[in-house]
Amino acid sequence: MKIALVHDYLAQDGGAERVLKAFHEMWPEAPIFVLFHEKGNVEGFDNATIKQSFIGKLPFAKRKYRLFLPWMPLATERHNLHEFDVVLSSTSAFAKGVLTRPETLHISYCHTPTRYLWTDTHEYINDLQVNRVVKSMLPRLIHRLRLWDKMSVDRVDHFIANSNTVKDRIKKYYRRDADIIFPPVDTHLCSVSSDVKNYFVSGGRMVKYKRFDLIVNVFNRLKLPLKLFGDGPELERLKKHAKDNIEFVGRISDEEKADLLSHARAFIHPQLEDLGITPIEAMASGCPVIAFGEGGVTETVIPGQTGVFFAQQTWESLLDAVLHFHDEDWDRQAIADHAQKFSTKGFKEKTQRYVQQQYETFSQERNTCQLEAK
Repeated sequence: MKIALVHDYLAQDGGAERVLKAFHEMWPEAPIFVLFHEKGNVEGFDNATIKQSFIGKLPFAKRKYRLFLPWMPLATERHNLHEFDVVLSSTSAFAKGVLTRPETLHISYCHTPTRYLWTDTHEYINDLQVNRVVKSMLPRLIHRLRLWDKMSVDRVDHFIANSNTVKDRIKKYYRRDADIIFPPVDTHLCSVSSDVKNYFVSGGRMVKYKRFDLIVNVFNRLKLPLKLFGDGPELERLKKHAKDNIEFVGRISDEEKADLLSHARAFIHPQLEDLGITPIEAMASGCPVIAFGEGGVTETVIPGQTGVFFAQQTWESLLDAVLHFHDEDWDRQAIADHAQKFSTKGFKEKTQRYVQQQYETFSQERNTCQLEAK
């Protein structure tokens, strides 16, 4: 069984890249096909065979890749996958649209149907910092990309969703069923500490939709100690509005993050995510979670046992949840035990078994069809 891995592009370290990294560790000989690869921004692929599309060879493509959005479907279709028995794509955008032979099985691990084409189209256009002429052209471009995206779904034999939330979106927008395998979390790096210190913690990519502004707003009022890790385009704006009780610790290693989480009173998760890896890392460190109660986090956090939800994505609702949070309510070891069901080891075992079973079924059905044709 000869496998190829396909990913949208390698330009940042995120949840999708963790899935691809796990795939690479499972099948280290499998080449990885991407639109482009920004080596300095992604770890874990030094020994991988990475094949870039023509976009990766164009001037400024890696820094100004959004300019090449109209050519990404074409670049994806030009990945040559004819020699492979199984193609495993990891995607929230283009990778599921690769072309494969009839005798090749294509399984797509879908992180979400493309946000800016389906769920967040209007917000994406409104928030994009481009001139008026370019912005006026975007709706037509997105319309054409949406048509291609819907058509590309027919090229996938089986979908895997990373949560029930994404499974529902795949059903809604693509009219396809999906099996669920939760993404890998490095729970083995985390440990429970009995030394809980007087601070709350949050962090991740500092982008607008993650709503770190709500946390800053709340802790500016409460004057409680807060540590925020990560960087991104919203970082400077958040720093400008934050008071002295809020500490920005920047980009940190996984080991440093695990240590930070294990000593925190609680982890705060104000965003709507397809699943949410960091809340699981927090729980694996014994840290209870205060989360906005919608999206994938409702599948990972157990209210009253491993965390609490606040009902509205407003600073007032979050403020109320923090005010009613009590350290003595939590069994931190039980929280960590719950998080183990999302481990990287479990993800690899489930995925390997799934791919093998689907390939065996696919091969048997093809052999049956060939015999009947004779």
